[in-house]
Amino acid sequence: MDALFPTPHPHHFSYWELERYFADIDLLVVGSGIVGLTTAIYCKQREPGLRVTVVERGVLPSGASTKNAGFACFGSLGELLADSRQQPMDAVFQRAEDRLQGLVMLRSLLGDEAIGYDACGGYELFTNEQEELFEASMALLKVANERFGTFTGFRETYLPDHEASGRFGLKGANHMILNRGEGAIDTGRMMQSLISKARETGIEVMTGIGISSLEDLGQSVDVMLDSGHSLRVKRVHVATNGFARQLLPELDVSPARAQVLITSPIEGLKLKGTFHLEEGFYYFRNVGNRVLLGGGRNLDIVGETTAEAGLSRQIQVKLDDLLATMILPDTHHVVAHRWSGVMGVGGTKDPIICHLSARISCAVRMGGMGVALGTLVGKRSAEMILG
Repeated sequence: MDALFPTPHPHHFSYWELERYFADIDLLVVGSGIVGLTTAIYCKQREPGLRVTVVERGVLPSGASTKNAGFACFGSLGELLADSRQQPMDAVFQRAEDRLQGLVMLRSLLGDEAIGYDACGGYELFTNEQEELFEASMALLKVANERFGTFTGFRETYLPDHEASGRFGLKGANHMILNRGEGAIDTGRMMQSLISKARETGIEVMTGIGISSLEDLGQSVDVMLDSGHSLRVKRVHVATNGFARQLLPELDVSPARAQVLITSPIEGLKLKGTFHLEEGFYYFRNVGNRVLLGGGRNLDIVGETTAEAGLSRQIQVKLDDLLATMILPDTHHVVAHRWSGVMGVGGTKDPIICHLSARISCAVRMGGMGVALGTLVGKRSAEMILG
């Protein structure tokens, strides 16, 4: 074809598509995870007349929102102690309170049934090699109970439970501390409910649309799509978490891959609750009489600082070993499925919620706690965007 009739691009939009789907967008949210969808919902609830569109590069949310382990958690004592090596304890407690508030908001926004919420409690396990960490956690217990009691409704949110290991059939867990304020969710049901809520609110949610660059033009934002198209919208909010640096390289946020496996159903499985080990780097739970187990990023921090989906032999071998020796000792089991998701981490675990220009903003770096923080971050994002 000559210059007058160029070869059609395979992803060229029609006139009708451009008019009905992409014209006059007041707010374009990039990323359809928990933060992106809740930001869109809160903006639309506050100003119903806004045209709000959420776009997602993948067929499903590409990061961790649909790939997480379904923990409604806000912090084991061992994890809080580990965080205090980077920040003052008061800041660590404040972030945990934000996680608690975010979980309350998520449950309020969608309802417990819609997210499959189970107030099953969360247990932190300590092995023989972690006696020092257990003692330090016990020393923190009273202060933590005083701090979180108002939020959880429990006089004692954290309780040592020395009999739990035997009840659950675990081996090698010398001590356990129960967090009565934690629970579990059905990740898939939660995300389906969140997408349905967004659409019911009048928000357009479109998948398979990647963004390659953004430019604030003063009165609008030029949005360059991976397909080569350019769109003009009034405002853009980036909520891509672990993928943020692909679009906003100046931000202090890096991808952190998390690997997960799940077994086939196991008859008579004793596990009940959610479980953490080694400052939260390992975690497991019962999902329909299957064991879901994830973690191990601490074995290869550099190698797991990647946005690439995939599994590593080193980490999968470690997960298999934990499954066989601690979680299901002497119990026949079959690993049915393995996958990975991408979180956003940085110098601290505090989220980044800010304006990057007059018309471009972001909310990223959930620090592995997107389920807990996401709804609160979405609400704060909406308040920042709308002023």
